[in-house]
Amino acid sequence: MQTFLTGQRWVSDTEAELGLGTIVETEGRTVTILFTASGEKRSYASQNAPLTRVAFLEGEKVLSQHGWMLFIQEVEELNGLLVYHGINDEGEKIALHESELEANQVFSRPQERLLRGQLDHPRWFNLRYDTLSQAQRLAQSDTFGLTGIRAELLPHQLYIAHEVATRSNPRVLLADEVGLGKTIEAAMIIHHQLLTGRAERVLILVPEPLLHQWLVELLRRFNLSFKIFDEERCIAIEESTDGENPFVTEQLVISHLGLFFNNPQRHTQALNAGWDLLVVDEAHHLTWTEEKASNEYLAIEQLTNHTPGVLLLTATPEQLGKRGHFARLRLLDPDRFHDLKVFEEEEKNFAPIAEAVETLLDPDADHKQVQGLLTQLHDEEILQLFLSSEASEPGSQDRIEQREKIIHELIDRHGTGRVLFRNTRGRIEGFPERKSHQYPLELPEQYRIGADSEKDPQHYLQPEDHYRMNAGIKDADWWEVDPRVKWLASFIDEHPGKKILLICAKADTAMELEEVLRTREGILSAVFHEHMSIIERDRAAAWFADPEDGTPLLICSEIGSEGRNFQFSHHLVLFDMPYHPDLLEQRIGRLDRIGQKNTINLHIPYFENSATQTMYHWFAEGLDAFSSTCPEGHTVFKQLEPALRQALKDPDQAQVDTLIAAARDLSEKTRAELEQGRDHLLELSSCRQPQADHLADYIRDTEYTTELTHYIDQLSNCYGLDMEDHSANSYILRPTAQMSVDHFPGLNDDGITFTTHRTTALIHEDRHYLSWEHPLIRGAMDLTLSGLRGRTGMLAAKLDNGMNGLFLECLFVLEAVGPKGLQAGKFLPPTCLRLLINSKGENKAETISFEDLRDHAINIEKKTLRALLEKSKPVIPGMLEKAEQAAKSLAEPIKQYATETMLDSYTSEIQRLTQLQSINPLVRDDEIEEMQAEGLALHRMLESSQLRLDAVRVIVLA
Repeated sequence: MQTFLTGQRWVSDTEAELGLGTIVETEGRTVTILFTASGEKRSYASQNAPLTRVAFLEGEKVLSQHGWMLFIQEVEELNGLLVYHGINDEGEKIALHESELEANQVFSRPQERLLRGQLDHPRWFNLRYDTLSQAQRLAQSDTFGLTGIRAELLPHQLYIAHEVATRSNPRVLLADEVGLGKTIEAAMIIHHQLLTGRAERVLILVPEPLLHQWLVELLRRFNLSFKIFDEERCIAIEESTDGENPFVTEQLVISHLGLFFNNPQRHTQALNAGWDLLVVDEAHHLTWTEEKASNEYLAIEQLTNHTPGVLLLTATPEQLGKRGHFARLRLLDPDRFHDLKVFEEEEKNFAPIAEAVETLLDPDADHKQVQGLLTQLHDEEILQLFLSSEASEPGSQDRIEQREKIIHELIDRHGTGRVLFRNTRGRIEGFPERKSHQYPLELPEQYRIGADSEKDPQHYLQPEDHYRMNAGIKDADWWEVDPRVKWLASFIDEHPGKKILLICAKADTAMELEEVLRTREGILSAVFHEHMSIIERDRAAAWFADPEDGTPLLICSEIGSEGRNFQFSHHLVLFDMPYHPDLLEQRIGRLDRIGQKNTINLHIPYFENSATQTMYHWFAEGLDAFSSTCPEGHTVFKQLEPALRQALKDPDQAQVDTLIAAARDLSEKTRAELEQGRDHLLELSSCRQPQADHLADYIRDTEYTTELTHYIDQLSNCYGLDMEDHSANSYILRPTAQMSVDHFPGLNDDGITFTTHRTTALIHEDRHYLSWEHPLIRGAMDLTLSGLRGRTGMLAAKLDNGMNGLFLECLFVLEAVGPKGLQAGKFLPPTCLRLLINSKGENKAETISFEDLRDHAINIEKKTLRALLEKSKPVIPGMLEKAEQAAKSLAEPIKQYATETMLDSYTSEIQRLTQLQSINPLVRDDEIEEMQAEGLALHRMLESSQLRLDAVRVIVLA
């Protein structure tokens, strides 16, 4: 048993951060220690107190509470207390009583802590080793930043995100067709750039109705906490910070252009705040001509000129037209895209390249036809590659690989392939069929609205809303006169076990409909609208998603449903009709997403002889918008809107028939023009195969979900968290009163329900999806590696091979220190070098693995271990010296290989870009220059990488 005396200095084994403690009282079986540095007082049972006596040794330096250092020459013990004799900073001989030691002295170096006898439980050493190993793997991963999202692993999205996010200061246009996930692609790029340190400050500008959608998507899918900036928030910040620029108070901001036009000062503030990455959604609404640009366009142009990285999300080039497409490109690179006519001429030159690629993709294409097309390109290198491939056996792997190389070389020559990405449904597999079902209903007398030129068309399409606003006190509620309510109740009864999504325009309609179905029909449904919090929406979505106890019906308002996808459902009820075809596509898009496994059934109730019937036929027969996507919808709508508006107000059958015929003709013509104008080469460059599929397969194969669950269990055991099973692939993690830290990163007082299984996370949106990229896991890893726990320990083990004796297990870390954005970890991640030194100074790490020791550990009393440690202290410094020498020998070739690999990689890419620039001017000079500067900076970092001892423990093999 340890002897405690008042005045002695001790340190806590479990709370080393408290510093040096002083015994202030010993009474019976209790000892009380005051930690003056933190102002904390602790009482311990003397028998098993987690304390270590502080006794410095000759040759060490200590800090006095008076601020001077003492070099110890002799240690004297007087009545159980220590007095240190030595020389101070002035060279004077002096004595220092242990009570005068500075309380803030913390022993952080592992070797110091070991020799002081500050030993942690073996589980902490295990956690530190596993954390170092995982951190090394993650830093080296090419896909880090792309794997932790709550989304399906879709090759085309992953390809774009990987291609763009790994660039320094990317400036690109994302123009995928509707339903292919431009928002997800942009968010993946943002996520990757933030996690890898390439960006720290991000500004996202979206149309005001989409603010909440983006906020939800970024938080729910990517665990990115952005802040919405509106005028009210800006004023509040200015008032609380004495006029500080609001935009500098947050790193991740979402706002809308309206904020800048209502108060031009906000635009100036946003410009002055400085951003690493600017993201603009719906960029096709920014209008520009050679004569004049809109105020919105000019505002974005100023921001793009002041921001290194830019992502523009827009409609497809065919929808924009050549002029509109050029307007978006000049925002990305005004020097390159300075003349519309020159641009149009250049675009024509890419047609032969596209034809050559399409022909090469056809395995049955005639040899002479391909050779003729390649000859027209006047590129001898490409032609020789083709002729060489023809010498290989047809269908052989060699011929396939050579053809792929030719295709990729041709794609690299594409004019806008590096700045524009556009995938189409025609190229991407996995979309469902659509089937529409119409339900004509009698129009209630109360809903008959006379023609009124001042009325908004929406009044005719949501008659319950107009009725609600104009009904008198004695009038019945809208749902008492509306036959859609009874129809809906019957429809649900006729589809037992089906998950039905209903979308209506207004939140009031959604809430009232839910109440009526519950109170009048006994049908429970979840409701989902813009007035609910994110947590409330998550709960509603989870209730709807639950396959066993969930509700069969989810009622959504237009805005409330934005950003949510319910692919497990394949029945959509359009309770009312939207006015714009893009809004209809957005509704259907809640179910019609890539990966949907079933035919989507669209159920459309409408009132006969009314505006809703006109709208149904306009969509069904004029645009064919129910059976497939309608990329030409906006163009047709824009041209025919005056006639459509009139037909809704006065649905004369002859007038409606004329309108629908005109819409059908214009739709077919526009669709044909769009198809003819498709850039097939661009589509190939936007999702290169087989690289895209390989990327998705690699992430799928290396998600390490079992390892992650085991790691979370380790964290729970060490930090005192409570982890229990919840359901299949799901767990509950809670804090406890016994936690060894005041706050665990990412864990609130209520705890969380989580899964590490991607499919489960997609079904149950109310559960946290923990991955190696999740803030909770990254925070826990940082907490572990930055703390003192697990840096020292002692372990007894009995191995099957009969080896015995004293060993010193050392964990050295080789790391390059420098800016995070350079991503030195790709070449030299923080590399853990494990050494196991025996009493002869030999490294036995390859003979005895870490797992061998962990699996064959035996229990020995703490008192016995400490006695063995005391006995071993004289030989430990010599063993440490041998370990350091061995670590340096191991580190040198690793450092050399990392440097050579980096130089090869950068030299190769710089040469490729330089060669490519001669045939594709979209490779920017600054892009090459920045890569050269990066390579030089990385070379300096790798050359000056440091080796440090991170952890050490004594091993006794019995």
